[in-house]
Amino acid sequence: MHGTEAPSAWVQRWSHLVAPQGTVLDVACGHGRHLQWFAQRGRSVTGVDRSAEAIEAVKPFGRAVLADIENGPWPLEGETFDAVVVTNYLWRALLPVIMRSVAPGGVLIYETFATGNESVGKPSRPDFLLQPGELLRACEGLHVVAYEDGFCDRPERFVQRIAAVRKPPGTPDSPPRYPLDATG
Repeated sequence: MHGTEAPSAWVQRWSHLVAPQGTVLDVACGHGRHLQWFAQRGRSVTGVDRSAEAIEAVKPFGRAVLADIENGPWPLEGETFDAVVVTNYLWRALLPVIMRSVAPGGVLIYETFATGNESVGKPSRPDFLLQPGELLRACEGLHVVAYEDGFCDRPERFVQRIAAVRKPPGTPDSPPRYPLDATG
């Protein structure tokens, strides 16, 4: 049933980078699998989606914003979040807005379809598939903690994934220490 899928393993893996009482924005949140997961772990969550049905479904988890983010204004202008989560969604014109929405010290956790996916299923239109290295280029200015670009076999799909942190102002020039797993 739609909306009952488990949270993305990528989102779960990098969620330890989100501050314990942090705020989380889920862009194109759908029925809220990630909102529910973060809310259950004490995070304050906001979901934005153009589907009234989806927004109704996520209201129990936190703030729910109904907006057509592809054809209308960004409804959260000026707001930043300790984590911005995007999965299975790409609207290139929105990438700069998504990057600006990551607060200092916050993390972007992004996973979506990439070129090659047209050979195994949908989405297959180039408009909805990241080009090689495109997600890395979009994250310039953030510190990339992890990045993948490749093929998954269950279900078959080509994806790009990134976990990237916006360094807080005044962070020393020494190498930042972002743990690669929850245990550090």
